[in-house]
Amino acid sequence: MLKEERFNHILINLKQKGKVFYEPLAKDLNVSEDTIRRDIEALYNNGLLLKVRGGAISQSKNPLTFQDRSHYFSDEKDIIALKAQQLIRNGQTVFMDGGTTVCAIASHLPANSSFRLITNNLALVPIVSKFKDIELIVLGGLYDRKTEVATGGQTADEVDKYVADLYLMGTCAIHKDFGITAVFQHDGEVKQRMLKNSNKTFALSNHAKLNLNEYYKVCDLQDINGLITDLPADDTKLNHFRNSGIQLI
Repeated sequence: MLKEERFNHILINLKQKGKVFYEPLAKDLNVSEDTIRRDIEALYNNGLLLKVRGGAISQSKNPLTFQDRSHYFSDEKDIIALKAQQLIRNGQTVFMDGGTTVCAIASHLPANSSFRLITNNLALVPIVSKFKDIELIVLGGLYDRKTEVATGGQTADEVDKYVADLYLMGTCAIHKDFGITAVFQHDGEVKQRMLKNSNKTFALSNHAKLNLNEYYKVCDLQDINGLITDLPADDTKLNHFRNSGIQLI
């Protein structure tokens, strides 16, 4: 069983029961308790749970004001967050845009995170404010209450003031032929500017957004460096993207 699949099993059980223990998990997954202990240590280091003697318990989470908050801490977003965190290095400049998946990444960052974050996502502000070593730059623009982002021409123009080492791009849809597309043009234009001003870009997508498209084209698949999903990298649902020249995580 892949490490990501074990992580997913642990997080699902934790969400259902509120606590998990080494021995039952080891039996469920047919691995050693030492393997489970290392998995829980990795999840703890990424802020996804709290360790206790013999296992782990759920970490309390601060709800945001999105209309879909009841679905905010889904297992899929937790897995994507765990994978995306491995790309962030201390000292980097990082673009993050809107969406609850991006918020999940920020919510579970290691406590010692130290980098510069540039975003139009106002929902990130109360999350990131607890990290004393993250420098936060919030882009201006027209505030969209439904998505809690700043958007429009001013936002896109402000992006041009910066160059990022990494851009973690939230997505509405991603298709093998049509690339990444957005529901709203103004949102897509901000994404295009962040892409243009980043050294590396990784798109974030749960499995439900794969092989779908919206009306406004953001970029081709070849314009990004990688795709981060909640699926194991060898899942057959990702076969359409294997010859696109991007990294699948």
